[in-house]
Amino acid sequence: MAKIDYLVPARYYLRLAEVLARDHVDIADLLIQPGTPLSALKAADATIRFSRVERLVQQLHLRSPRTDLGFEMGRLLTLSTHSIVGFGMLSSPTVLGALQFITRYFRLVMPTFRMRLRLDGGSTELLFEPVVGMSHMCLAFHLEAIAMAALRDMKDMTGDPSLPAKLYFSIPEPPHVKRYAELEHLQYRFGVQRQPGVRVSYAQDFERFPMHMADANSLKVAEERCNALVQHAARERRFSDWVAMTLREVGDGGPSLQEMARTLNLSMRTLNRYLQREGSSFREIAGRVQHELACERLAAGTLSVTEIAYSLGFSDIANFTRAFRQRAGCSPSSYRLRVGSRRDAAP
Repeated sequence: MAKIDYLVPARYYLRLAEVLARDHVDIADLLIQPGTPLSALKAADATIRFSRVERLVQQLHLRSPRTDLGFEMGRLLTLSTHSIVGFGMLSSPTVLGALQFITRYFRLVMPTFRMRLRLDGGSTELLFEPVVGMSHMCLAFHLEAIAMAALRDMKDMTGDPSLPAKLYFSIPEPPHVKRYAELEHLQYRFGVQRQPGVRVSYAQDFERFPMHMADANSLKVAEERCNALVQHAARERRFSDWVAMTLREVGDGGPSLQEMARTLNLSMRTLNRYLQREGSSFREIAGRVQHELACERLAAGTLSVTEIAYSLGFSDIANFTRAFRQRAGCSPSSYRLRVGSRRDAAP
């Protein structure tokens, strides 16, 4: 089964042009399909393939010295950028109602991610997680953009620029982490999420925050429009890509099939059935990702074979050596020597 290439809104990525203008980097050629006029990309509901977004992020990494592009793009996004979903949020009676609205229709905002809303007494938590596989670079870019956009949306909706918030990222600390220290009333931590994603947490009950443009008729129109758009949204997901990405991001010994199924609100049997339809299984994917991580760590040469075995969840080095030999045809130590000799022989 071929990987699903989602269509995502182009409007968010066009904002990058503002960030990159001073670096003299033109992203038009990276966003536009051959033969497509730029005007078509600027249409309100214009979309681009997510594979093109992947290439965009990779090329920007090569063309621009900046590492904070996702951070900056997110800060430029406003409620109106979300098109009809933003209109529905603005028309909601309270900030909590607006959050519930965007949670229901987040697939129209960013089809490759999902949003969950958690309410616990006087606190509110927004959780954003990828639903398709993507490179680590692309994941990090989007998690930072989504987090920054969420912070701005909340401050705009509440009218409180000093609203305290906490961010919890699954990704490692980025080179530009000092940018986060510039933001007032924000606490942040990296590398703390077990599943790929970002949590935005507030010690607030947003039911008591009214939306100043609340309008029941406008909200109904927005709901009808969003429901119609959802009917045309892609419903398929490539579960094996998502499982592989999650295992790779988490890395050391997890998560389990049960934890992954719970994240997707599925039973283990259902998730296994979806994987089987795609010609795969959790065991096969976990073994492949585990082997890829082992090869990377052996090649890096910073950990001993024993340390690598334990870091990947093996109970002893004998089991690790046996599993590695089955896939590579040689022992971990032999693989390390072979990779090292190739590196030394390179010009």
